[in-house]
Amino acid sequence: MTEQTLDAPGTSAGATERRHGALDPVLMMLAAMALAILLTWLVPSGQHDHVSTKENAAVIAGTYKPLPKTRDLAALLPHEQRPGVAQPVSPIAVATAIPEGLKRSAPLIFMILMLGGMFGVLRATGALDAGIQRLIGISKGNVAVLVPVLMVALSAGSTFLGIISEYLLLIPVMIALGERLGRSRMFGFALITLAAKIGYLASVTSPVALLIAQPIVGVPVFSGLGFRLTIWIVFLAITVVAVLRTNRIVGVVEPIVSERLAPRHLGVLAVAGAAIALLVYGSIARGWDDGEFSALFIFTAAAIAAIAGMRPVLAAHLFVDGMKLLLLAALLVGMGRAVEVILREGQILDTIIEAVSLRIHGLPPVIVAPIIMMVEMVLTLLIPSTSAKAALSIPILGPIAASAGVSGQTTVLAFLLGNGLVNMLAPTSGMLLAYLAAAGIPYNQWLRFALPVFLLLTILSVAAMMIAVLIGY
Repeated sequence: MTEQTLDAPGTSAGATERRHGALDPVLMMLAAMALAILLTWLVPSGQHDHVSTKENAAVIAGTYKPLPKTRDLAALLPHEQRPGVAQPVSPIAVATAIPEGLKRSAPLIFMILMLGGMFGVLRATGALDAGIQRLIGISKGNVAVLVPVLMVALSAGSTFLGIISEYLLLIPVMIALGERLGRSRMFGFALITLAAKIGYLASVTSPVALLIAQPIVGVPVFSGLGFRLTIWIVFLAITVVAVLRTNRIVGVVEPIVSERLAPRHLGVLAVAGAAIALLVYGSIARGWDDGEFSALFIFTAAAIAAIAGMRPVLAAHLFVDGMKLLLLAALLVGMGRAVEVILREGQILDTIIEAVSLRIHGLPPVIVAPIIMMVEMVLTLLIPSTSAKAALSIPILGPIAASAGVSGQTTVLAFLLGNGLVNMLAPTSGMLLAYLAAAGIPYNQWLRFALPVFLLLTILSVAAMMIAVLIGY
């Protein structure tokens, strides 16, 4: 593998340190998998009954039963699960779980690769650079205007429509925008990442989270949006300030030019914009998923190449090169899923949830609500998938919360906040690591930047949970 294949889109050829830093998440994921295997040896196994045989089917509260677990030398070797009996996961699963995680994440991985291919063709046309320069010219390079406008627009897509993985497409664009303004790569990355994560955290009308979580506790889908909207506005304002505080010039500020776009560039950008609009429409109105998105990116790349007058051979090479740029991001998504595979095979997730639920009986609701949020934060480290976590945790925690006087609406809010907060920083989140890989930013650099924001938002989230109980939300 050449060094160039490790570059994120928009990474300069000489940024050797950044390229090697971008590999840190691979070692982190391997460490997370090893820890998950260790937990399967230490934590007792058990299981709840499920409403169906689907992988992410909701569990049935009150049906938990411990499973006998044999911890012997035979368990060190790969073995098949037997019904009614548990075994710790073999250390060899550090290797075997990765292909399984890749297989289970295949649609998303293919979507990421096709997205990289499309971006490779788009970037080669020069239309993207011209569009960024035009945007800077229109705003006269005023960062105080650009940052709030862009973050509100990006976060709105996340909180109202549930867009999150699709923003991988825009990470190189935001980084390039920041660099044109003489700002650091972290400036552009934080702009899009914090906007997307805050939107997903609040999930004002996000179908990704609410269509699963709210029916489980028996409240209408999309209900209670007023309180979530308030949280979104407050949290987004805080993150806008955090990004503006990074507004330090570290490079050369290019001269502001407000030239009109060339017709060919305008046509390419129009096709790219239409693809984004079609992506949103297909996701919301037609129920498209990763497979349809992959096809859309292939057709879009072909249309861009045709409008740009690009030879088919060149377009094909650019598409493959673009796929290589996001290969690391795709791998990290599969490795994140591998952690969940290990924990499920060890059958310890139900045990963890059951143990917590037993310890919150009898506590006042104003204390129970934040505890549920914190439980969801811990589960997010173990299960990055929003849908899987909702199906596993809410059927158990919902009745416990209700018995303590916490409403179903507040339980869903606890789930959203716990899930969203930890996904800002979780080293087991394949999507966050994919974002970092696409930007060429090491995890430890992001951790230093985002940790103060995370701590502040966590404190405010605990306060929000208490307020929700007090106002009868």
